[in-house]
Amino acid sequence: MAENAADSGTTPGGRPPRPDLAAMIVPLGRALMAAEQPVLDAHGLTMWAYSVLLHLDETPIRTQAALAEAIRADKTRIIAVLDDLEARELIRRQPDPKDRRVRLLSLTAAGRRLRDAVQTAIQEGEERLLTQLPAADRAGFLKGLQALSALPELKPGGGSPPSSSGPDAARRRRTQRPAAPGGGLPEDPSTGGC
Repeated sequence: MAENAADSGTTPGGRPPRPDLAAMIVPLGRALMAAEQPVLDAHGLTMWAYSVLLHLDETPIRTQAALAEAIRADKTRIIAVLDDLEARELIRRQPDPKDRRVRLLSLTAAGRRLRDAVQTAIQEGEERLLTQLPAADRAGFLKGLQALSALPELKPGGGSPPSSSGPDAARRRRTQRPAAPGGGLPEDPSTGGC
């Protein structure tokens, strides 16, 4: 019986052999965000501001609309964040010479230094957590997490949404759980809060 359960991907009681990914990742994500908050506070940054600083490094100059899409924020809601970062001389906004209606963003040297200092402090805390895993498991966890987070369907505008008809859609509707209170993680860019 145990062999059959293992072959079918369920326990002898018929349940799946592991918790759902969201059931494992969301509490971990919340704990990591809570651990980041004192670091962000010490540097006068919100989660949104830190997200902006991180994403501007990926592409040195980008439009406000493209940045908002990349961090999954409403483009009108991040304007105050951009205003604050610009006032602190952490980013620069300038008109696109090809289309003066478009604003191009770039990270200043001060913004890069702040981003690097915050990221270093955050990752030092993460290392303390990761050391609780054996080295091989830690490397595998990070490699798997990087591979999953790089999937095109997880990127803004990437991949097409699952079909809303057919047997797969019916199965998804049967297995969907209600959203977490507040609709997401604290200060999760997808919730629309700044």
